[in-house]
Amino acid sequence: MAKIKHNNFIDTVDEVLSGAKKEGILHLYAEDKILTGRTIQIKGKEMFHFGTTGYLGLEQDDRIKEAAIQAIRDYGTQFPLSKSYISHPLYSELESKIEQMYGIPPIITKNSTLGHLAVIPTLIRDEDAVVMDHQVHWSVQNACQLLKLRGIPVEMIRHGNLDMLEEKIKKLSSKCNKIWYMADGVYSMFGDYAQISEILDLTKKYPKLNLYFDDVHGMSWKGKNGTGFIFDAIKELPENIVVVSTLSKTFGASGATFFCKNQKLRDKIKNFGGPLTFSAQLEPASVAAAIASADIHLSPEITILQQDLADKIAYFNQLLTNGNLPIISKNDSPVFFLGMGTPITAYNFLHRLFNEGFFLNLGIYPAVPIKNTGIRITLSAHNLKQDIKALAEAMEHHFPKALEETNNSEYKIRKAFGIHAEKPEMISEPPMQELSIVEKISINEIVKSDWNHYIGKQNIFDWEGMMYLENTFKHHPDPTNQWDFYYYTVKDSGGKIILMTFCTYGLWKDDMLATESVSLQLEEIRKTNPLYLTSKVLGMGSLFTEGKHCYINQEHPLAETALKLLLDKLEEKYNALNADMLVLRDFEEHNKYDKTIQEQGYFKINMPESCVIENKNWNTYEELAKELSPRSRKHFSKEILPFERHYDVVIKDKLDKIEIERAYQLYSNVKNNNYAINTFLYPQEVFENMNQSPNWEFILLALKNNSETPIIGVMFCYKNDNHTYVPELVGMDYKWAKEYQIYRQLLFQTIKRANELQFSKIDFGVSASFEKRKLGAQIIPKVAYVQARDNFAMEAMNTLQNDYKSLTKTT
Repeated sequence: MAKIKHNNFIDTVDEVLSGAKKEGILHLYAEDKILTGRTIQIKGKEMFHFGTTGYLGLEQDDRIKEAAIQAIRDYGTQFPLSKSYISHPLYSELESKIEQMYGIPPIITKNSTLGHLAVIPTLIRDEDAVVMDHQVHWSVQNACQLLKLRGIPVEMIRHGNLDMLEEKIKKLSSKCNKIWYMADGVYSMFGDYAQISEILDLTKKYPKLNLYFDDVHGMSWKGKNGTGFIFDAIKELPENIVVVSTLSKTFGASGATFFCKNQKLRDKIKNFGGPLTFSAQLEPASVAAAIASADIHLSPEITILQQDLADKIAYFNQLLTNGNLPIISKNDSPVFFLGMGTPITAYNFLHRLFNEGFFLNLGIYPAVPIKNTGIRITLSAHNLKQDIKALAEAMEHHFPKALEETNNSEYKIRKAFGIHAEKPEMISEPPMQELSIVEKISINEIVKSDWNHYIGKQNIFDWEGMMYLENTFKHHPDPTNQWDFYYYTVKDSGGKIILMTFCTYGLWKDDMLATESVSLQLEEIRKTNPLYLTSKVLGMGSLFTEGKHCYINQEHPLAETALKLLLDKLEEKYNALNADMLVLRDFEEHNKYDKTIQEQGYFKINMPESCVIENKNWNTYEELAKELSPRSRKHFSKEILPFERHYDVVIKDKLDKIEIERAYQLYSNVKNNNYAINTFLYPQEVFENMNQSPNWEFILLALKNNSETPIIGVMFCYKNDNHTYVPELVGMDYKWAKEYQIYRQLLFQTIKRANELQFSKIDFGVSASFEKRKLGAQIIPKVAYVQARDNFAMEAMNTLQNDYKSLTKTT
């Protein structure tokens, strides 16, 4: 298979979070000498604290603090032994009190992350399967990675998509004993709830369905004895539901709890639950604090605390109804999420609120989709109503100002979050008023000389090349190869072109840029479900083209404004089409608009490297070899030149019917053997249409004295009138590929042909960059910028990649 440089998920996350850190939004330090819960000091400024997850404020309760202090005096700072041997003296009391709260014996773990690592690998049997909501907490997803080592199916569904869950259940039911659906009770960012009633209905419909809930953010402020959102919803724990809750966060202590109805299962987890067996137990101070908190939860006081917080939540909700802020999930949880849409708007708003004296949390990728960036606001018992009122007023005041300063709008935000909004009458800012943007749907509507001058000098997207693409793909009956075309031109008030680009809209495979291992797994599924994990994408350029798809006159004073105008127009089209993704490609790795684009709600990914030869004229092979490095010259003389004598090389501008069929067969061989860039197979009409265009030609390789297989290699080449030669696609007979070095010979013959035609440049495209570099190609790193409705596709690809690595290591 051809090798390419694939994007790394961790690099993408690092890029986004590093940007937020540079803005002074993340990785901050509190500077208080004493914490009260109501305020927090950051960079010398005291702020009202609306970012805690200690919703009932119990972490500041004197009874809990005194219990922790006394435990240190009585038992020391730790009890350094595994619980498998012996638990320290306070553990038994804590377990008893937690059992009184829930009516079920608990398993107590050091924290919820270690709890999931302890429980999940023991709970899930080899004959089971797991389906995760893609917004279930990271700690659950991380624990499930261990299951893949055992070959257990682990799949994802889009957030809250129960239709998708039901499809997964149907698919897995025939081969799995139990199917475990894993979700949060209360989701930590949006504050939305698991759809308990509908999910319970599915368990009745499908007896194999079992439920695993992380209810850490539903604890204490909800339910009898503060047992949480899930227990409040189900009342009594059945055999097919397990719940992980917390002794941290709003419980005010430290640790986590696990509940299931099956005593035998509890014993098994205690006997071999990973961290439970081999890690240290909770410190005496944490256990004592949890006991004191449990006493509060078992007393009537807990209902008073819950009601007090509920009153504050209701008060904040009432204040918010007086305005029109885009709060994403409106319910009675203490977690609120104010949509911002783009990171730059969120940064602006947070700085404004910080300056006003309010500390809030940034919600950004990967915790939420990049275009669903926003502000998480949490209420706690520490917040006074006057603080809440002041916060609401500050939010109402600064929200429109943040939008104005970052070229955003409430309409854009609501569209990004799928909230209904009436489109307002657009009023352009003064710089925008000096520009105009025009959208066309055919190259025939674009002045040919303008197009070729500004954007048509590369690859196959000169004016004639665009005609070929439209004639081939615009009305194709196969939905996997049917594209709509959109052309955009931005001009200044004097009619001067500042920006020009084109986009296509069609189906992409979600794994197009994933590693080959991921695509191999998915292609097995696509044998019976051809459109599995595909997305509707509005993308700059097309799947058939590669190169600089967007011309920007960087010398023009309104160049950046023109780009922002284009981004607005593309987002509008993206929403009108209800596309799943919006992709801007192929930008240079270090381009001057990187920050501008990312701040508008895109994350950056690495694209496969481009390969280009700036073709210097040469007359002999010796002259060509001199242009290569010493090592490449050796490769040229040993692996390429000696094999040329085996071939008859023919160059044709048209192929007859038999030749087309053979060429298509050879192309299909390569396509079906190469998943480095996993696109849909092109139909034969694509190649037949090449015959109708004078710009296409075909380099054919046939073995001498072999009449049985007249063509064993083909390069489909486009002659851009602007002196660029483009070997677009390749075909090979793998029977002869290794023995006669077909691919290397096709590369060499392409270079020869471009030299004969006196083309100054060869666009060698992506993939197999190692082979192309040995023939003198320059490697050009490229990036793309992506918006998506949710994180599902990227997380699914990352999960499949981890799955492959796990299985490989096991093997």
